Amino acid sequence: MAKTKPGKKDLDSYSIKGTNKVVKVGDCVLMRPAESEKPPYVARVEKIEADHRNNVRVRVRWYYRPEESIGGRRQFHGAKELFLSDHYDVQSAHTIEGKCTVHSFKNYTKLENVGAEDYFCRFEYKAATGGFTPDRVAVYCKCEMPYNPDDLMVQCEGCKDWFHPSCMGMTIEQAKKLDHFLCSDCVSENDAKRSMNGFPVSPVSETKVI
Repeated sequence: MAKTKPGKKDLDSYSIKGTNKVVKVGDCVLMRPAESEKPPYVARVEKIEADHRNNVRVRVRWYYRPEESIGGRRQFHGAKELFLSDHYDVQSAHTIEGKCTVHSFKNYTKLENVGAEDYFCRFEYKAATGGFTPDRVAVYCKCEMPYNPDDLMVQCEGCKDWFHPSCMGMTIEQAKKLDHFLCSDCVSENDAKRSMNGFPVSPVSETKVI
């Protein structure tokens, strides 16, 4: 008679060695890279299982950093931005170094303090093709770039669009001091309306800061 292989059993959680942190299915974790000089990999735990020798393995779905994607890092990518990929893997639970939080883009922009373990994700990424979902996002400013939460932007009170101070010929310090802001297009429009109505032109002085 042939021996049957002892089966694997699913676990509800795994305690990270040397810490008091417990990982459960659905948690995001930091995983040790093979090269120590690299930052830890980020993954979402899909399954935790142990074999008959009690070796614990985790099935994970990888997050990619922008520089790991086919297009590379672009100007609008935030420092803590990740893409949820369609790349799954099984890893030893021993490679888990810690836990982290991958926020939605909206929630990340509301954080008062961004900690070392805080990341955000606004795109899903197809590892084989380099495709993104959604493939379109809102763009802002004259440079027509998606919003990068690391960059200060100011809102025009006329058209309600958001602008980078540098694209408007301002420094960040100048932008922070202002209370009202009109972009160059809205200033021109206002000037045209005022000259038609004979109103004096008032100086633009302030900005709203994001």
